[in-house]
Amino acid sequence: MKNIAVIGAGTMGNGIAHTFAQTGFKVQLIDISQQALNKGIATITKNLDRMIAKEKITEADKEATLGNISTFTSIKEGVEYAKLVIEAATENIDLKLNIFKELSEFCPEDTILATNTSSISITQIAAVTNRPELVIGMHFMNPVPIMKLVEIIRGYNTSDEVTNTIMDISKKLGKTPVEVNDYPGFVANRILMPMINESIETLYNGVAGVTEIDTVMKLGMAHPMGPLQLADFIGLDVCLSILNVMYDGFKNPKYAPCPLLVNMVMAGKLGVKSGEGFYDYSESRKAEKVAKQFL
Repeated sequence: MKNIAVIGAGTMGNGIAHTFAQTGFKVQLIDISQQALNKGIATITKNLDRMIAKEKITEADKEATLGNISTFTSIKEGVEYAKLVIEAATENIDLKLNIFKELSEFCPEDTILATNTSSISITQIAAVTNRPELVIGMHFMNPVPIMKLVEIIRGYNTSDEVTNTIMDISKKLGKTPVEVNDYPGFVANRILMPMINESIETLYNGVAGVTEIDTVMKLGMAHPMGPLQLADFIGLDVCLSILNVMYDGFKNPKYAPCPLLVNMVMAGKLGVKSGEGFYDYSESRKAEKVAKQFL
């Protein structure tokens, strides 16, 4: 299984493409936007240059990695020979379902269809395909080239063979795969997002300020990044989307998003990617400084 397709050239998609390509896989990176593809390749190149500067890889490694990646703006053309497709589009259920309907139509019949969703039901996604036994969750952590964990989520019909194959591939990438069951938020976000949401509630209720909340969690709980800064890094719109999925899935008020989070997203204050969230990233150097904490 050496031909891999990745749907989406954003933060997660280009990170997944980078990781597979650096491990020797041939990667077809697909996005409807040529601009997004160009930006994705530029990000991969910059991250490889950073690894060269730290003497983790050589210039030859960089060229080999980039040589393993080809780009496409058409799903049909990009997945024609893929044995594994990993969808890493925006965390929107309707978009994902439409993508998997297309994948079901265009992919070879034995192609495994994986999704990088961080919260949406694998069973629901699999239901729109003609191969639910070949659909699985493969939830990478950001930044993908650095973080070791991959949550492997079986849908109701996912076969043992497919699960074992994806576990093995994750290990070949140098990752640590952990199998979890198909419930909203899985494990990582079911625990993380309520913590972030409670941190926002703490701010909303005037208990303490942004830096004070983050400092308590960093120094008191040994977290490398405070929860509000982490929310900015993830994207406040992504946090809101995941909380809504869990709230809809469990019908439990403890997952209801804080009104402050809702208002910030509506105002376009999404964190690092918009230049402002709980912190100000209006200067490009500030955003770069946050990213470098993990790269």
